[in-house]
Amino acid sequence: MAFIKEVRGHTPQIGEDTFLAETAVVVGDVTIGHDCSIWYNAVLRGDVNKITIGDRTNIQDGVVIHTLYDGSKHPSQTHIGSDVSIGHNAVIHGAIIEDNCLIGMGSTILDNAVVPSGCIIAANALVLSNSKLEPNSVYAGIPAKKVKEVTPEQREEIIRRTARDYRMYASWFEDK
Repeated sequence: MAFIKEVRGHTPQIGEDTFLAETAVVVGDVTIGHDCSIWYNAVLRGDVNKITIGDRTNIQDGVVIHTLYDGSKHPSQTHIGSDVSIGHNAVIHGAIIEDNCLIGMGSTILDNAVVPSGCIIAANALVLSNSKLEPNSVYAGIPAKKVKEVTPEQREEIIRRTARDYRMYASWFEDK
């Protein structure tokens, strides 16, 4: 069973039909939508501020999600939309990721950055604090720069397919 812990009076809220791997960690002010999957060694640490995740979103193995303290000079919260895939070992720190995005493996998205709907963030990209990206765009590099528009084929075959596939993968692990 996943490690789920109340912190500072906040108990994680987990939506129906959400898969939590046995080694996932979810603590504090965290709200997870319906039909999500939180994979092995993912850490969602809502101890210092709020983390929200929409429906049908997958947080893959080794992902770390955190924020800046709500009492700090520039606090941050993490808000992740619906139908989002966060790739293995990514770090999301106090950023906003809107619906229908793919965040590549090993990428880092820093405080108060906004990744709008339809974006693909390439593997190992670094999205700097306070960045405001363009919707339906591919970003890559350190720091991340726009490299092209997301095509309709990429939207269907990368963003939407990945989100659908992870719901199927989670069904393989559910108790029958």
